[in-house]
Amino acid sequence: MFTLLSNLTLSALISASTLANPTTPKSESFGASAYVSVDHKIRVAVVKPADASAEILLRDADHQVVFRQSLSRKDEKVSLKLNVDELADGKYELEVKSGEGSFRKQLDLSSQPVQQTNRVVAMQ
Repeated sequence: MFTLLSNLTLSALISASTLANPTTPKSESFGASAYVSVDHKIRVAVVKPADASAEILLRDADHQVVFRQSLSRKDEKVSLKLNVDELADGKYELEVKSGEGSFRKQLDLSSQPVQQTNRVVAMQ
């Protein structure tokens, strides 16, 4: 019996925050956001100062890195789409880190088998 990914649930991936010091706001600050798209992919957007580097990490429950992307210093705005279809069900952590701060979100990947509806057709 085939088990297909029919429903991918990712929790707590809605908004972004910055970790700049609130008492001394900077005109150039680090910001990141992540959300789940309609096609069950994770979209990540990062805004950072041009002279700062950043890194995007996806870790499994054992803290093993399953995805890593380094962002160059010259890129100020970056957006990615992460395909998580091949990852096993379980808990994951998405982290975007820079010298200015970090952004972490917890993910919960789960799949549910597709249920087939049995249909009976009767003729008299």
